[in-house]
Amino acid sequence: MGRNTELPSGMARYRVTAGEPVPDDSGCVILHVDMDAFFVACELRTRPELAELPVVVSGGGPRSVVAAASYPARRFGVRSAMPFATAKRLCPRLVCIQPTPGLYGEVSRGVMGIFRELTPLVEPLSLDEAFLDVGGALRRLGTTPVRLGARIRERVRAEHGISCSVGVAKVKFVAKLASGMAKPDGMVVVPAAETVPFLHPLPVSALWGVGKRTEELVQRHGWYTIADIAAAPPARLRRALGRAMGEHLWALANGHDDRAVVPESAEKSIGAEHTFEVDVADRAELGVELLRLSERVGATLRSRGLRGRTVSIKVRFDDFRTITRARTVPAATDVAREIHRSAVDLLTEHAPTGPVRLIGVRVESLDTGVDGEQLAFDSPEPRWRDAELAADVARSRFGKSAIRPASLLSPKEGE
Repeated sequence: MGRNTELPSGMARYRVTAGEPVPDDSGCVILHVDMDAFFVACELRTRPELAELPVVVSGGGPRSVVAAASYPARRFGVRSAMPFATAKRLCPRLVCIQPTPGLYGEVSRGVMGIFRELTPLVEPLSLDEAFLDVGGALRRLGTTPVRLGARIRERVRAEHGISCSVGVAKVKFVAKLASGMAKPDGMVVVPAAETVPFLHPLPVSALWGVGKRTEELVQRHGWYTIADIAAAPPARLRRALGRAMGEHLWALANGHDDRAVVPESAEKSIGAEHTFEVDVADRAELGVELLRLSERVGATLRSRGLRGRTVSIKVRFDDFRTITRARTVPAATDVAREIHRSAVDLLTEHAPTGPVRLIGVRVESLDTGVDGEQLAFDSPEPRWRDAELAADVARSRFGKSAIRPASLLSPKEGE
């Protein structure tokens, strides 16, 4: 069924339509709000002439993937995460827009800010979607879930020039299903009393946690719809799927989802990676790319007030063989030079030679660094963190290219 699908036939009554009776939203305090073709929508604000054309956001190179596809592009079968070359074959007239650095995070922060003005219970799932628990907001504002959803959609459009779709339900996973069925630019409400009748005609792939392999396994046992799962004896589900998965699917199929909206969940890691246009075997060139990635990771850590104790690398070779290696550093760090040193050591000591397709750096075991930086008084090295903080200030004032390590300058810039 996928993440987003059209509202099945016979379910039009769940859609909020101007001039039509509004579905009963009493008791439906969970909203799932999802931006429509988010990356593309952000770019089209300044290129409205492309609005009706098949458009993707992608690097456009032979190894690039589609970050987002407009709805006209999706009619050709183009989807996010698809290789750009495949998308171009499906739609030769495809228009490719290069991603604008920083744009999507900026718009996302503004949209999430709208949500948090209405309720503190906001659980972002990614840059472009979030769950909201609006139970308190309804009482405080004297409104209804449908009116609040409409207000969110109006503000997102007015303040950020993009559209979003809203699902309203009693529980989280049904609200997420509903927002997918509302796309693009709509709202679907599943009344609390109709949760089970809404779910039962849907395919098992609509259940949260059912991917392709689980779907195939479930269907081998003769369960094709959510109603089939709901009617199956729990003991048989446990035998067929394992205790955890069997109980999980049976609960969802019967409309039970006890998970609360959890705001501000702590980040577990921060990383960056790069896919080369042409495979790279030269270790010096890989070291330079590791420095570039370490600079990005360090700057992100500092901007969020975080440090990490574990540095890891990811290396994907030309045959798609992928390895990851990690090491714990003596003290939690947000310093790009220290991250880079560990990353290069990991590459040298643990990665076999050969052409590399992708390389990445990640810092894990994060904390807020409130205990301060561990000082090494006998170290002859300069205070690299102070230098990088100064660079952060310069970049914030004059742009990201204002100051960089000399080794990251292009040959022309270095002259």
